[in-house]
Amino acid sequence: MKIVAGSLLVLAAIVFIIARGLEESNGWAGYVRATAEAAMVGALADWFAVTALFRHPLGLPIPHTAIIQKRKDQIGESLGGFVQENFLTREIVTERLQGADLAKRIGSWLREPENASTVGAQSAAVVSGITEVLKDETVQHGMDQVVTSRVKSIPITPLVGKAVDVAIEGEHHQRLLEMTLVGMSNFMDENQNTFRYRLAEESPWWVPETVDDRVFDKIYEAVARFLVEIRTQPNHEFRLQLDARTVELSERLKSDPELEARGEKLRDEILAHPEVRAWTASLWTRIKAGLVEATEDPTSDLRVQLHQALVEAGTSLESDPALQAKIDRWITESVGYIAEQFRGEVAELIASTVRRWDAEETADRLELQVGRDLQFIRINGTIVGGVAGLVIYTLSELVF
Repeated sequence: MKIVAGSLLVLAAIVFIIARGLEESNGWAGYVRATAEAAMVGALADWFAVTALFRHPLGLPIPHTAIIQKRKDQIGESLGGFVQENFLTREIVTERLQGADLAKRIGSWLREPENASTVGAQSAAVVSGITEVLKDETVQHGMDQVVTSRVKSIPITPLVGKAVDVAIEGEHHQRLLEMTLVGMSNFMDENQNTFRYRLAEESPWWVPETVDDRVFDKIYEAVARFLVEIRTQPNHEFRLQLDARTVELSERLKSDPELEARGEKLRDEILAHPEVRAWTASLWTRIKAGLVEATEDPTSDLRVQLHQALVEAGTSLESDPALQAKIDRWITESVGYIAEQFRGEVAELIASTVRRWDAEETADRLELQVGRDLQFIRINGTIVGGVAGLVIYTLSELVF
């Protein structure tokens, strides 16, 4: 494409020379000469503009040239900031989750017999262990009273902090991260046009739209590849940072009074809901009838009753908007908090990665991605310049 664009410049120069020689004896040659002259000007101006993006034209250190090489670090910081502000904000995560109806979808999934059987099989052994440590007189007060009194007597956030510790030991948080990354990849795919529009608004005025397109594609591919790398590399830097921040979160849950107060308030709201109280009260009755059966027997009363209770819980969760709202709010607040806590680390990781790139190599790579389209700017500049020159010359002849 450089050859094509350059050939048009050479052709314009040849036509200019020929027309200049014929201009004195042929009036029409003046129009050709003016057209070719303006075409050369347009071609040279656009050549300079395109070249200045990636390097110094003719190797001369002209001010405001080699823009990408000079601003590589700023581009990396802008990219990190773009991801931080447009992918990992509490508002965006909250908006996405609020429309997902997670609680209702969990209820719909749980009310399906096959899914309830899966959960029941995994829960049977746990239920059996719980019943061994509970006293009969306590159980007879009802599951509602037991769950309410026991849960209210335990500070919720320190308990969650200990659960986070267990999750860290079993690397469950890493599996949660992997699921989150899959969700983020889907979120990016579904909102690609929105992100492209935001990049166009943030892009400097002097950057051509074709460059924006290519840069966005490069950024989008880089972010998508970055998410895949995190998901597939167990020792990725982000995973290590996640471990450190998760430990920090665990300590805050154990000691932060504000988090403790919020956790207790949400806990009390959920426990006070009639559907929750009714479900917890009836759950133990169904489970107790099958305690004598082997917990690992799929046909035992325990498994049958537990399966039925789980289906009913899913039905309640699917049909009760108030309960859904509370569960959705808890999920949204939790995920939004995590996104807000770690988004700075993601932005810095992107910026530091770009800073390690070689400036000249970065410019060469970007030029290989978008350079072909930029040559059309030179071609169009040659043509538009020629047309403009013809119009100007024609008007001057008519006026003067």
